[in-house]
Amino acid sequence: MLRRQLVASLALVPLTFALAAFTPAVHAASTAEVLLPPWGTLPKAMTDRLNTETGLTLETQTLGWDQILTKVATSMIAGSPPADVTEVDWSWVGQFGAAKWYQPLDGAVDAATVADIPSAKLFVFDNQLLAVPYANDFRVLIYNRDHLKRAGINAAPTTPEQLLTDAKAIKAKNIAQYPIALPLSATEGSATAWYLLTKVFGGELFNDALEPQFVKPDSAGYKAMAFEIEALKSGLISPAATGLKDVEVQELFKKGDASFDLAGWAGNIAVYSDPAKSQVAEQVAAALMLTTTGTARTIGLPEAVGIPATAKNKEGAKAFINWFVKPQNQIESYETLGNLPTRTSVLKQLNSEGKLKSGDVILQQAGLVDPLFKQGTPVWYPQFTSAVSSALNQAAKGQLTVDQAVAQIAQEAKSAMQP
Repeated sequence: MLRRQLVASLALVPLTFALAAFTPAVHAASTAEVLLPPWGTLPKAMTDRLNTETGLTLETQTLGWDQILTKVATSMIAGSPPADVTEVDWSWVGQFGAAKWYQPLDGAVDAATVADIPSAKLFVFDNQLLAVPYANDFRVLIYNRDHLKRAGINAAPTTPEQLLTDAKAIKAKNIAQYPIALPLSATEGSATAWYLLTKVFGGELFNDALEPQFVKPDSAGYKAMAFEIEALKSGLISPAATGLKDVEVQELFKKGDASFDLAGWAGNIAVYSDPAKSQVAEQVAAALMLTTTGTARTIGLPEAVGIPATAKNKEGAKAFINWFVKPQNQIESYETLGNLPTRTSVLKQLNSEGKLKSGDVILQQAGLVDPLFKQGTPVWYPQFTSAVSSALNQAAKGQLTVDQAVAQIAQEAKSAMQP
């Protein structure tokens, strides 16, 4: 938590160097360094094709989500480039934009392409596009059809209560010891799962005045955390989840050790359905997110690529970004890495061709994505989400009650908002 807060505070320090001018021309036969998470790291076949089509050689550094944020922050404070192109998460836009760390991409990417990517609006700061989304990360309920069938369950659950009932039935028949896959470690993936469940229980994190809405026992956020702790104490979530990141929890589902990926990445359905990557490939299905209101709301956590102001090869960086979001490359990234395309036209094409796993569910759920912050991702988000992941982890370990955890989060949120 302290490291995340340090990074967040560093991110608010203005740069002391001038922003280099953006050069629109493509610099052929050059090398571009990219810094991406595992799910953004392209296979050799794609990088070879990139070189053939553009003359650009890609040098890729793969780091975890938190590690990328740390490297970007420390590099930019030092005035050095973390890479020519880096991951830009939706949640970093406020702090990166305020610090003027990223080269605006307005005019650098075809306007029609940007218009085809609805989530691009989440990467606009001060009316400037800072990054282009490549992964359409919103959440659906992913489940193992075989587990449900063996437990005598005819359909996927639609409410949190039904999920608990179904998970208990699966556990009672020894089909899966811990049917619900959900991270509870002190990491961003755990925090975002709680945000998702707050939507499931029909609420918001903050009101229009940015006042916390999750402290009272009858609030959606409080109920969401209580739900997670209840599932853990009931033996429906593995106790190991308190030390697992979201990507590690996903391995439990792929091995058949879990029946429900409760905060499932929509794009992961393709990975889970790949026999080369999953032991349950033939049994994977998706359903609309759980709801207590009748509307299956979900959250969108898209990821993008942007160009640091200190990048050495901005021309090559621009060439890579434009290539990366072409329809063919979005499709191949989806098929090999599970990155759900961000272009609406590509999603519709895949579904019409029968290549979008659980396509009808995906397209329906895509229309029910809610922003976490209606006003846009605030600059203080890193401090807030760090407080959430820490308090949730402590509650899961029995070190805090739910009352204490939500009160601690609310206090940290108020402190983070202070100028």
